[in-house]
Amino acid sequence: MACKTISFLCFCLLFISIDSIISQDITDTETDCSNRWIHVRSLPPRFNLDLLANCSEYPLFNNFCPYLANHGLGPRTHNKSQSWYRTNPLLLELIFHHRMLEYPCLTSDPNQANAIYLPYYATIDALRYLYGPEVNSSMEHGLELYDYLQDNEGWMWSRNHGADHFLVMSRPAWDFSQSVDVDPPIWGTSFLELPEFYNVTVLIVEGRAWPWQEQAVPYLTSFHPPNLGFLESWIKRVRASKRTTLMLFAGGGGVGSTPNIRRSIRNECESSSFSSSDIYVNNVEGFDYPKMRKVCDIVDCSNGICEHDPIRYMRPMLQATFCLQPPGDTPTRRSTFDGIIAGCIPVFFEEQSAKSQYGWHLPEEMYRDFAVFIPKEDVVFKGLRILDVLTGIPRNEVRRMRERVIELIPRVLYRKHGSSSGLRARKDAFDIAVEGALQRINSRLKAGDLDQ
Repeated sequence: MACKTISFLCFCLLFISIDSIISQDITDTETDCSNRWIHVRSLPPRFNLDLLANCSEYPLFNNFCPYLANHGLGPRTHNKSQSWYRTNPLLLELIFHHRMLEYPCLTSDPNQANAIYLPYYATIDALRYLYGPEVNSSMEHGLELYDYLQDNEGWMWSRNHGADHFLVMSRPAWDFSQSVDVDPPIWGTSFLELPEFYNVTVLIVEGRAWPWQEQAVPYLTSFHPPNLGFLESWIKRVRASKRTTLMLFAGGGGVGSTPNIRRSIRNECESSSFSSSDIYVNNVEGFDYPKMRKVCDIVDCSNGICEHDPIRYMRPMLQATFCLQPPGDTPTRRSTFDGIIAGCIPVFFEEQSAKSQYGWHLPEEMYRDFAVFIPKEDVVFKGLRILDVLTGIPRNEVRRMRERVIELIPRVLYRKHGSSSGLRARKDAFDIAVEGALQRINSRLKAGDLDQ
């Protein structure tokens, strides 16, 4: 593979030995690989690394070239930073690919593998259909990959009709769910609507409610610790942080006249204040209001200004007790995971925002232990004040919830590649996603319920 520009030299050096890496079994004597073997399917670079060369080719989409630094983690937030990066969430596929090459149970023998990973950068490839010259051919997204899988060692795909394969997508499923019959195309590609891929397990940042093959995994945050010491140091800081703001909303929207949950949040934040009656009613079991300096804080993230600037929102999140996570264009938000990293208790307004999405990483049966749910309809149309709900939660319960959130931090972060053995012993978002994919594929194959 030839490097197209100097800026991609690091990727060439990183992946130049990919064939040699996957041509041998990568494990160690202390790793139990029973039912965990994965074969990385060898794909031509046009399906992954070559796509990165188009990082500045779409004027309607942000130039993501600067965020390819540090193997996709992005530039460091400052020169001495060891754990914090200006990470672009679009690059989850690249980071997952890099981490997969470090997976301890890789095998060069597809017949030994319990699952086959497709290192296809589907979301980056989709940009040419979403923002580029092929917008009118968006129903073809993925067909070139399918043809390649059929024409090259096709037996690997056909033996289980693709049911032992999995891949990663770094945008919500709705961006890939346009019907193949829509003409002219409206928005999105048809990748997830192609019958050819119905059996493939798709790890995606937001799934739909019905297709079995879609499983939501956490969005990328900007926190990627390289060793256990940095993780434990951060958790110590989170636990000691003084929470001087009751509730925080970091995001955009809600400025129009149409009733919606974001507008209701902005209206309440702009008008709320603590009163003596609040203190009187709740001072036994509720919050210690004298320590609260703000009822509500808004970090304006309109027009994507927060996406690559974690300092803008992480500091306020560290000071907040509750982080409001209203739906936007789609139910889920990257901010949910930023908030968890900061030890900020999430407040959801739709079950699709997290509870019915991230069951592998945020177990559904635990939600009452670490999150608050307020139906958005009650806030928008019935006049329920978010403040009343949150101040009604006993102080001891708030402390317990925050501790549960802190315990979730390792489960939702993607640690840095090449991390220390001590940190690798703690399962992160990648580890849990791969484990879940293996279990789902195994169950699917045993059931024999495949689309043919």
